[in-house]
Amino acid sequence: METTHLLTGHEILITCLVQAEDKVRSPYLYVPVLMPTGTTLINVKMTYDKSEACVIDLGILDSRATGFPTQAGFRGWSGGARNSFFIATDAATPGYVQGNIPDGKWQIVLGLYKVPPMGTTIHLNVMIDDSDRPLKEPVNFPTVTRSGTGWYKGDLHCHTHHSDARGTPEILHQTAQHIGLDFLSVTDHNTITQWQYFGHHSSPKLVFVQGMEITTYNGHINIFGLNNWIDFRLECDKDVDILVQAAHDQGALVSVNHDKPPLPWLHKLPSLDCMEVWQNHWLAGNEHSLKLYDQRISEGQQISLIGGSDYHQPEQFQPDSPFILGCPTTVLWLENLNQETVLEGLRCGNGYVTESPEGPHLSFTIGKVAMGNVMRVTGKVTAQIDVRGAAGDYLVWISEQGPVAKFIIPSDIWQSELPITCGNIFLRVEIQAAASHDKILNSVKEWYKDRPVPRGFELDSKQPQVIRRALSNPVYFQVS
Repeated sequence: METTHLLTGHEILITCLVQAEDKVRSPYLYVPVLMPTGTTLINVKMTYDKSEACVIDLGILDSRATGFPTQAGFRGWSGGARNSFFIATDAATPGYVQGNIPDGKWQIVLGLYKVPPMGTTIHLNVMIDDSDRPLKEPVNFPTVTRSGTGWYKGDLHCHTHHSDARGTPEILHQTAQHIGLDFLSVTDHNTITQWQYFGHHSSPKLVFVQGMEITTYNGHINIFGLNNWIDFRLECDKDVDILVQAAHDQGALVSVNHDKPPLPWLHKLPSLDCMEVWQNHWLAGNEHSLKLYDQRISEGQQISLIGGSDYHQPEQFQPDSPFILGCPTTVLWLENLNQETVLEGLRCGNGYVTESPEGPHLSFTIGKVAMGNVMRVTGKVTAQIDVRGAAGDYLVWISEQGPVAKFIIPSDIWQSELPITCGNIFLRVEIQAAASHDKILNSVKEWYKDRPVPRGFELDSKQPQVIRRALSNPVYFQVS
């Protein structure tokens, strides 16, 4: 990498020649910029020949930052969503942190997502200004609680224009209220600046859980319940352990996202609290994620099964899309509703994932043992099942041995005791579309009739497609 600098007043022009071998050394390239004392605004613009084979991400660290993992100095990340940003003492581009601008060596961070074999030339135009501006630091926000024990519905994976969606936090908030969610985690990529809106607008009606999607070039992880930003710049397997420990030190939970093509988790698998088994519509390749989940818990791991829409809010409110926020919805049994009880519900796994906020209800116990818990057992058990909104579909019981029982759901409100021969490790239950199968499949095909089908969607399989409508968390067994 070579750089040239031309200083003309408060303007710095930088040219970076990036070769393919630069990415082999590190996925991140750091371009230093000396920040004068008294600066109140920095404006950065990046230009390069962007193409399918050449994609460069963009972010910045201030003079307090260290190497990985840094606990200070993060000032913003927009990935490939933007080619320019500004940071001022009183405002900033979404995804970037306003506030005091310390002097010293700042670093523009270039993420080498895709570098063509012949390399590429990146031009950076940096404008620095010291005009008088007020100082507005990010501020903390209060905790809110809704009283009442029951089932609470939420979406644990979505995005705003603070990362790579076009819509504002205000529009996403409107969407969440429209579909009737109780809690929401807005997990913009590698940034937490969305918290400044959602934290202050959290209410007993709609509780926001502080989240962030750690986005690397070898997979994505959601972290729930953070107090502070966590460094995302993973370069090797040991960095994964450092990141997970940093999350757990804050009392936060770690969940691997959409572990399936086209964005599987390729790093070392960390110790997981949760796993996003269902992302987007069921037909978006989630069969692969579910098989991985069953494999992992068959090996003795106890991981909470969750879902998330990965909804990227459009510029306009679009309530009629079949792939809106809350598809799927994660449902938790909570004593009351606030961020801490949502985290505890995710940690213990007493919940299920369903296709939408209006999707089928699915819960079960074995005796007094609820989903997510461990019990001693041998041979047959009697499960108490509660299913609503899935008449004519299949109820299928799954253990580490595969399907162990299958029933037709006889009515839209079905509460029953069922004898089940369990395995030695876990038992979970799911609703598979039968009576509803063709309607669900045809609605997706109709939506994509005049639209490009995203990668990963399975709409033209020659084999009959199993469509899940709901997935429960397991009960785990300790065999006597």
